[in-house]
Amino acid sequence: MTELPSARGAEVGRRIGVGLMYGLWRPRVLGAWRVPASGPVILAVNHSHNIDGPMVMGVAPRPTHFLIKKEAFIGPLDPFLLGIGQVKVDRDTTDRTAITHALGLLAGGGVLGIFPEGTRGEGDFASLRAGLAYFAVRSGAPIVPVAVLGSSDRPGRLIKMLPPLRSRVDVVFGEPFEAGDGSGRRTRKALDEATGRIQKQLAAHLENARRLTGR
Repeated sequence: MTELPSARGAEVGRRIGVGLMYGLWRPRVLGAWRVPASGPVILAVNHSHNIDGPMVMGVAPRPTHFLIKKEAFIGPLDPFLLGIGQVKVDRDTTDRTAITHALGLLAGGGVLGIFPEGTRGEGDFASLRAGLAYFAVRSGAPIVPVAVLGSSDRPGRLIKMLPPLRSRVDVVFGEPFEAGDGSGRRTRKALDEATGRIQKQLAAHLENARRLTGR
């Protein structure tokens, strides 16, 4: 078995994220206390900006290992992302190494960050992949929904898909919940049912986050 992504590296990544995110934007963090202080946790994050991962990494109360598409690991970013404990995943196949790393991190009581929509889009949790349900049911880790609400629809952006510099970005953490039905089943039907439950929870959290922030 290959070595798991570094927990110490993820803490370094968290500190870098704090500096970058607070230096470039104005994060407003709500509900971070809802993230369990110890034990395995999955952060399910909506994805509409390129900064969503680094933003959550910087403001989350615990070091987080994100599943990140392999296409992001290019040039100097490859050793950097691996050095700060992030998990490279090939989305075009069943990436056994990434799955092993993710489950190993959770088994060790770590925090796994996932974009359940699979790719950047509207960020509304409308289309979920089954990966989140698999990791949650297999590990038994609670899911904490996270809504990142920026201002990508306003003018003033220097780079496409990034909020304007120094603009406010809201990060809202929701209540932890269990994805499984308590039976421990891991069949395809059980995962499909878990995905349905997860989607309802994430959509409800996003609606509540928008109401809280006025976004």
